[in-house]
Order: sequence, then C-alpha cells, then structure tokens
Amino acid sequence: MDYNSTREKLIIPEYGRNVQKMIYKALTIEDREKRTSFVKYIVGVMTQMHISNGSYGDYNHMIWDHLHIIADYKMDVDSPYAKPDKEAVEAKPKIIKYSTARIKYKPYGLNIEKMIKLAIDYEEGEEKTSLIENIANHLKKAYINWNRESVGDDVIIKHLAVLSDGKLTLNDDFKFISTEDLVAQSNKKKWVDNRGSARSGSRSTNRQNNRGKQNPKRKQFR
Repeated sequence: MDYNSTREKLIIPEYGRNVQKMIYKALTIEDREKRTSFVKYIVGVMTQMHISNGSYGDYNHMIWDHLHIIADYKMDVDSPYAKPDKEAVEAKPKIIKYSTARIKYKPYGLNIEKMIKLAIDYEEGEEKTSLIENIANHLKKAYINWNRESVGDDVIIKHLAVLSDGKLTLNDDFKFISTEDLVAQSNKKKWVDNRGSARSGSRSTNRQNNRGKQNPKRKQFR
C-alpha cells in the first residue's frame, strides 16, 4: 500500500503531487529546448489551478518562482524571469524582541515617557511651556481613562515630576482641564463612534434588503 507518509514531501502542497512529479520529470529531460517546452506546459497547468488569482504581471512571476523552488533551483530553462535566490527565499525572518523597558506608571504607557524625554531637550520658551501643559493634560486624561475615577491635580503634577526626573514643571498659573470635561469628551467620542458603527451597519442591511426587492413599476417578463 502506498501512503502519503511514505512518499516524497510536497515542496508547495497547493500544487499537488502530480505537478511536483512533472517538474521532477522535466529535470530529467536532457534536450534544453524540449525541457523548456515541457516546463512552459507545466507553468500553464499551475496557472490554471489558480486562475481566479489572475494570470498577468507579478502572478506569472510567482508561478515561475514556485516552479524553481519545487525543482530545488536546479531547473535550467529559458525562463522569462530570473531564477529566485535560494538564500533569500529560505532566509529565516529576524526575531523581533519584546521591549524590556519598564513602564513607571502603566496608565500612561511607554510612548508618553518618550515624549517627556523629548520635551526635556526642548529649548526654553513658549513652545516648550505649551508642550509641557499638553503632556500634563494628557497624563490626566490617560489616568482617568484607566481608572474612570476623579484624580487630584497634585497627583498628576507629582507623576510628571517623577517621569521627567524633576526637569519639567508647570507654571503656577496653569490650570488642568477639569475631570468633568475630560469624562464628557470621552463619552462623546464613544457615542459618535458607536453611532457611526450603527449607521454603517444600517446602510449595509438596507442595501442587502433593497437587493432582494423588485421595482413594482418594472414589468415582469417570463
């Protein structure tokens, strides 16, 4: 009994075993012209198997690349495209390391800490003052979004000092956005987002319903 487990491994399973056998057969053809003719036939078969994806441009290039890959890059024929580079195709992706940076205050995240570091290097002036004030209000907003409770302005001032190592300070006349305004803004945004989603879903449903309806003024012919 011939089982798949005892057969050669399929290099690209989507083309099946018969295509792979034909490609291996083409490798044994000594005459280059006949080999090229047979390979073009195989490419046609591979294209027909996935005709729904298109058959022009980069798609044809992909089919030829797959043929060379299945042939272990040993196919010597007149190809309209250069043979793919084996090392580039089989190269393993680089491992993306997780960030090991510790976040001092989770409600604010790492990006705000980076922003604070950039603000420290700003030249003294109105632009830096405005940036510090925006950061302070953002800290308050992030804290409220995290806890959904009121927070004292003195707590935000303390956190800003810790995050900036005491290098960023607010002017004495600075006033934070009120907690009520921040909560109202957050609720309004959620309401707008939910309403937009509901409208989108309603339009989609109406379009589907309208497709099933016939125009009563249109004559029906049998």
